[in-house]
Amino acid sequence: MDTHIKVRDLNVYYGKRIALKNINLDIPRNQITIIMGPSGCGKTTLLKCFNRFLELVVTSHITGNIWVDSQDIYANDVDVTEVRKRIGLLAQRPYPLPMSIYENVAHGLRIHRMKNGRTEYHDAVQHYLKTAGLWEEVEKRLHEPATSLSIGQQQRLCLARGLAVDPEILLGDEPTSALDPISSQHIEKILLGLKSEYTIVLVTHILRQAKRLADYVIFMYMGEVIEAGQAKDIFENPQEELTIEYLNGIF
Repeated sequence: MDTHIKVRDLNVYYGKRIALKNINLDIPRNQITIIMGPSGCGKTTLLKCFNRFLELVVTSHITGNIWVDSQDIYANDVDVTEVRKRIGLLAQRPYPLPMSIYENVAHGLRIHRMKNGRTEYHDAVQHYLKTAGLWEEVEKRLHEPATSLSIGQQQRLCLARGLAVDPEILLGDEPTSALDPISSQHIEKILLGLKSEYTIVLVTHILRQAKRLADYVIFMYMGEVIEAGQAKDIFENPQEELTIEYLNGIF
């Protein structure tokens, strides 16, 4: 397996309470990895360790190591802003910036000075809106507020905004949980199309969605990784009793 993210001896605490216990994982490159498990098992906590968003929680404390390729992203000399640019996050609910549709996508490009001139910015905005399956719906409304879009369109806009700063890893924290079935299907189709260019790691509590999307699966329970492996192996021949019970809907 071509490993993109390597986790070793990871422990996470909220104050004195331990939330993740001795996590060791290898996450494959250019595949969709699904983190699944019951509510409160640590899925989102693990996901937010990958781009150091967990540090925004004042009471959190992390031990262990996470490497993206050969870089230990928790090393003292690492630029956190660069880590978060390299590893994007699509949240449960869309949070468009309080500006136009166009500026939502262009904003990150301007901050990181990734383009020169109006034409380059326009071409980039168009490209990423097309990638997110939104261009045809908004090409004549680019200067309207992003909040004028439907929630499903807003989530695709947030995806375009995240892709615009050229990440190599895309995280998703139940990115379709707030959407209607048609919008959810649209996001799933886009994610499947993106995995040839990005490593994608998604949290979901929807087993059917995991089976539709996953190439690799991590099953968690009570802050621990119970089982991890290729999706076909986990879904068709799980080795751990807890995994079997979860897949059978016992809990």
